[in-house]
Amino acid sequence: MTRARYFIDFKDFRLYKLTLMFSIKRLLLSFKTAFEGLIFVFKSEPNFRLQILFATLALFLAYIFQLRTYEWIVVIILIGMVLVMEILNTALEQFTDLLKPRLHHYVKAIKDIMAASVFMTAIGAFIVGMIIFWPHFFAIINELK
Repeated sequence: MTRARYFIDFKDFRLYKLTLMFSIKRLLLSFKTAFEGLIFVFKSEPNFRLQILFATLALFLAYIFQLRTYEWIVVIILIGMVLVMEILNTALEQFTDLLKPRLHHYVKAIKDIMAASVFMTAIGAFIVGMIIFWPHFFAIINELK
């Protein structure tokens, strides 16, 4: 006689619990390795540290100027985009250094292209940030007059 498919006996429950426990450990390990990657980028890339500084300044100004919800969302998305692009740039630089010597012209071209993508993302974020923050700066300047 076969059991119904919806019935779970104790042995199956233990197996499910064991699987869940291992996946939580795997999840925590992935968080740990991601954090180690962030620390590596922070320590090795001066541009990332500068971008973190500007991101902190933007968040501080967003708080001071009491931005609207959609403006907060835009600022946070732009900060995330710039930081992710810098992380990808660092990863690709590390990878290309493994494949070819630093002086190979293809490696230089790849690194330059990735740096340009980070630069363009940062410029776009700056322009959008100015569009969002300029009215608030303008109001302060008018109050000082």
